Amino acid sequence: MDERLERLGEREVIRRLTALPGGEAGGMRTGPGDDCAVVESPGRAEDWLLTSDPVIEGVHFLPGTEAERIGHKLVGRLFSDIAAMGGEPLWVLIDVAAPGETQFGVLEGIYRAAGDLAEKYGAGIVGGDTSAGERLALHGFAVGRVPAGTALTRAGARAGDRIYVTGELGGSLQSGRHLDFEPRIAEGIWLRSEGWASSAIDISDGLAGDLAHILESSGVGAVLDAAAVPVSAVVSEGRGNLERCADGLLPLEHALFDGEDFELLFTVHPERERFFISAWQNVFDLRCTCIGYLTKKARVIEYVDEVGRALNIRGESHEHFRKGRARTG
Repeated sequence: MDERLERLGEREVIRRLTALPGGEAGGMRTGPGDDCAVVESPGRAEDWLLTSDPVIEGVHFLPGTEAERIGHKLVGRLFSDIAAMGGEPLWVLIDVAAPGETQFGVLEGIYRAAGDLAEKYGAGIVGGDTSAGERLALHGFAVGRVPAGTALTRAGARAGDRIYVTGELGGSLQSGRHLDFEPRIAEGIWLRSEGWASSAIDISDGLAGDLAHILESSGVGAVLDAAAVPVSAVVSEGRGNLERCADGLLPLEHALFDGEDFELLFTVHPERERFFISAWQNVFDLRCTCIGYLTKKARVIEYVDEVGRALNIRGESHEHFRKGRARTG
C-alpha cells in the first residue's frame, strides 16, 4: 500500500495521528481539529488556548526574506489562531533550527520582530530552543486565554447562520500580506465577548478550505454569493469577481484558494444579523462582509451569482504534502 504523505495529504495525516493513543487528556475541552486546543486552567475560571505553527524557509518564506518579516509572520500565525477562538495571547515559545553559517543578526532580527508583535498584544516570549539544521526553520508555540467555556470553535454553526469575513481575500503572496498581516485579536475578542459569532476560524488555507472546516465540524453546508466575496485589489485590478485575470483565474478563485490571508471567517445567527453590521462599524474600521449563509446540506458548498444562479466553481485550497500544492512565500 502506497501511504506516502504526498498521497495522503495533510488533513488525512492529521486525522490518523490524532486518532492514535494519547489524544484524550484530563481538562481538555476542545482537542485536535480546531484552531487551538482548549484546556481548563488550574483555577478553572478561564481556559487556556494552546497552538503551534512552523515557519520554514522555502515553504512559508523565500530565502533572503527580511528577518523581521519572518519573525512577525511566526508570531502572527500563532496569534491568528488565538484570535479565531476569541482569545487573548499570553506566552510564546520559539524553537529555531538553522545552518551553522547563518549570521547571528538574522536570528536577532527574527526575535526582535517576534517580540515586538508579542508585546503589542500583551504577550511575552518566555523560552524555546535552538538546533543546527539544513535550512532556517522556526517552530512556535503559544498560549492564550478566554473565560471558561466561552472559546469560539468551528462547531457552533447551524443552518440559516450568515457567513462573514473580515478584510479582503486573495493575492497574499503578490501583496506581501502573507508576511505582514495583522492578527485580528481585538476583533476575535469582541466577537466572542459580545456573543456575536456562532463559529469562527482564521483563513490560512483559503476561504473555501477553511469554510469546509466549519461545515465539517458543524454538520452544515453553505451557499456563497460569488459577487459578495471581498477580493483584494491586487488580483481583481478592477475586474468583477467572475471576470478572468491575466493568469486565467477568476478573482473569486484567488479569494477561495490562494490562502494565507489570516482574516477571520465566522458565522452569525440570523436573529442577530440585523444588528451585527452596525455594531461592528461602531467599533472597527476594518471591512466586514456577509458572503452567504449556511444550509442543511452537510459539507456542500454551493456558489451563486448576484441573481441566485448556480455557478460551477472548482478548485483546491492549499494542503501540505500534496504534490503540486507547494506554497513558497
